[in-house]
Amino acid sequence: MHGQHDDRFHRAMARLGGWCADRPATVLAAWSLLAVILVGAALSLGRPVDNDVALPGSDAQAARDLLDRVPGEDGTSGQLVVHAAAGRLDEPARQQALAQARTAIAAVPGVASVSGVSTGEGTLGPDGRTGYLAVQLDMPPREVDRELSWDISDAAAPARDAGLEVVPGGVLASAAERGGAKTSELLGLAVAAVVLLLAFGGVVAASVPLVTALFALACAISAVGLAGHLTAVPTVAGTLATMIGLGVGIDYALFLVTRYRRLLADGVEVRAAVTRSVATSGSAVVFAGATVVIALAGLAVAGVPVLGTLGWTTGLVVTVAVAGAVTLLPALLALLGSRIDRLRIRRSGGGAGTGWARQADRVTRRPWRWAALAALLLAVITAPALDLRLGQVDAGDNPVGSDSRRSFDLLAEGFGPGVNGPLTVVAALAPPATDAADSRLTTLTRELTATEGVATVTPPRLGEDGGTARFTVRPDTAPSDPATADLVRKLRTTSVTGAEVHVGGTTATRVDLADRIGQRMPWVIAVVVGLSTVLLYAAFRAPVVAVKAAVMNLVSVGAAYGVLTAVFAWGWGVELTGLTGPVPVESYLPMMLFALLFGLSMDYEVFLLTAVRESWQRTRDNRTSVREGLAGTGQVITCAALIMITVFASFVLHTDPVIKMFGLGMAVAVAVDATIIRGLLVPATMALLGRANWWRPGGCRRDNTKQYRADPAGVSTGASQR
Repeated sequence: MHGQHDDRFHRAMARLGGWCADRPATVLAAWSLLAVILVGAALSLGRPVDNDVALPGSDAQAARDLLDRVPGEDGTSGQLVVHAAAGRLDEPARQQALAQARTAIAAVPGVASVSGVSTGEGTLGPDGRTGYLAVQLDMPPREVDRELSWDISDAAAPARDAGLEVVPGGVLASAAERGGAKTSELLGLAVAAVVLLLAFGGVVAASVPLVTALFALACAISAVGLAGHLTAVPTVAGTLATMIGLGVGIDYALFLVTRYRRLLADGVEVRAAVTRSVATSGSAVVFAGATVVIALAGLAVAGVPVLGTLGWTTGLVVTVAVAGAVTLLPALLALLGSRIDRLRIRRSGGGAGTGWARQADRVTRRPWRWAALAALLLAVITAPALDLRLGQVDAGDNPVGSDSRRSFDLLAEGFGPGVNGPLTVVAALAPPATDAADSRLTTLTRELTATEGVATVTPPRLGEDGGTARFTVRPDTAPSDPATADLVRKLRTTSVTGAEVHVGGTTATRVDLADRIGQRMPWVIAVVVGLSTVLLYAAFRAPVVAVKAAVMNLVSVGAAYGVLTAVFAWGWGVELTGLTGPVPVESYLPMMLFALLFGLSMDYEVFLLTAVRESWQRTRDNRTSVREGLAGTGQVITCAALIMITVFASFVLHTDPVIKMFGLGMAVAVAVDATIIRGLLVPATMALLGRANWWRPGGCRRDNTKQYRADPAGVSTGASQR
């Protein structure tokens, strides 16, 4: 049944490839129409983002739900931080300039009210040199865009003319700095183009994967952006989707183009070459994309909405990349025909395959020695992960010179570090209080103020029914400081008769997020590894191979964790990433990285093992099959890995520390997977296991020789093909 299922799938892929080859104009028109609709809609309607984190079932969420009963202002609050290099902000001339600035800002469309420095209580720091203008907007956070932030900042010109420094803070700074991935994207594309040019030796062949990937990416990113109108999509989702979309989009197209060119070189006519490329390499691409999507689906068990959003947005981009590779690309190849080899700059050689063959020979002759060396190298790289601790980054970790960092530092200097991460304490009162003089509120205010680590506590604000009271607590420490997380937990133990205390706000929510992820991480790992192992077993019907591949992927993820800990938490070379010192590893990042890397690492493992299995089916010689599999896939997988590494590494240039972590972590994992694991550990372990690699439960069974192989570049090792 397994063989029949594979045959049906490969025949279906062959029919798809043939259909696209016969109707290239129709396929291109359909993709063009889709791109025009999606990109046009995204440009006209915008791509709103919402970085508000909800966490059902947490104490922070309970506080948030109770806040609906407390009167407050609707919309979004932003800040303009004002600083005087000398003198005070409350000098008459400066007060006049600030009043003019408030009037101008209030006239900006979208601004509901402006207060602060002189009119807002508590908006002027103790030294009189630093304060802020509180800007209330009449829209949700996801609708605040760069243009609005720039307009508000420009309207503060009277204050600047008076010699004051005015810097956007909070949501205004985030909106102004949105879109910082452009440099990373362009650099990644440039390096990928060079790698493709060197691999294919021709301009036309190198450009086809880039065109396909960019076309699919434009559609997918626009769809993700439009989804922001329907649900909360964080800023990091678009950047992460772009990073993954570029990497897998180029790689998947690379595999099909490589196969197509080999078939043309063997004398196969254009339509047949397109059909067989989709049936072989296209099948591998579909399987590879499915592994990534399944791994991302495992995030559903985390119970963290932001991770679920990152999972489906990234999965959508991978799905569109697969669709582009098996439909748009075949249409382009059919149109180009043999002209794909035009504009050659050199002849592409097969030296890489020979080099990998020699490496396989060396490793399979002395497998224990090479396995021990690989294990030692991986242990050294992974060891720092034992000290991995989850935390939260704040604007104080952003690069020096950015508005978000400057406003953060000015506020911390003028008001104390806790001003950037106030905590919202909400008390549910039973029975309801009649006024703020209620003894419970007095006692609660006293208890909160006396808690170690608290700088200030505002007077309580009562809800309309008197059943809820709200306090704003300013910590002594910054939002990312572990002491602030300890304070959140202390405040939650505050006990006052007749008052149930909850602690919320952004900082408290992120503390709960870290705790939730720490609890759910083992479940996510179990689900992702289990689903992926089942998928591998379905592909190879060899349990040893499936389990071994899952273990190899876990090792590459562990290496990424080790490097992240050493660089960002310990600070080893962190300045090279553009940061000024160590920063916490964002709490949700390891879980998201695990799902992504497990899926991406599985791609190359499947491509290699498929080629090894085909040789095994033909030769029944384990060492020969490992050598031929590694040699046959060496050049194309090395090229694909190099593209993925450079695309991911280019995002280390991004201004967001979390994006830097994603970029470095994924680049390291792919590099380890493509070198130590594929070059040393996989051939060594396969040599040691021998025939046990392909053992099947229930005794030996006849291997079904498929007409179409799901290999990365159509590497054929003796199988019959149409």
